[in-house]
Amino acid sequence: MVRILGIDPGSQRTGIGIIDVDDSGRMTHVHHAPLVLLGADTFPMRLKTLLLGLAEIIETWQPQEVAIERVFMARNADSALKLGQTRGAALAAVVSRDLPVHEYAAKEIKLAVVGRGGAEKRQIQHMVGLLLNLRGKLQADAADALAAAITHAHISLTARRTGIASAQLLRRR
Repeated sequence: MVRILGIDPGSQRTGIGIIDVDDSGRMTHVHHAPLVLLGADTFPMRLKTLLLGLAEIIETWQPQEVAIERVFMARNADSALKLGQTRGAALAAVVSRDLPVHEYAAKEIKLAVVGRGGAEKRQIQHMVGLLLNLRGKLQADAADALAAAITHAHISLTARRTGIASAQLLRRR
């Protein structure tokens, strides 16, 4: 059994999703929540909230691997910088605990979970709920984090079964 922490970085809310995956690929929901950063007075304090919040989540849930969404190009430079800094804080929290990190582009996550690289948020929420047998509507950031964890579960299982490197499985050349 492998426990995977999925992270969807965001400067206002960072999605957190944790699943367990057995050797056959069967996934079980463990935990999900948005880590809300908006209560902090300044942006650096948001980063501190994220760093400490992830440290607590890692301590509590003891994941063995981490899947995180890669940064996409934001609409403006300020947003892109904030998202990059948020992602950096999340990565620092994870690597400081020696957890292996696996990065996936949003398009790769959508393709793995929904079957289309251009899937909409509500489609991701729906499929994550189906795949993990969850009831009710999922919060979008938490659903995206669970989707990252599901993607890593699919990719790592397929890599083990086929002998093809994980990095090659979703990328088209």
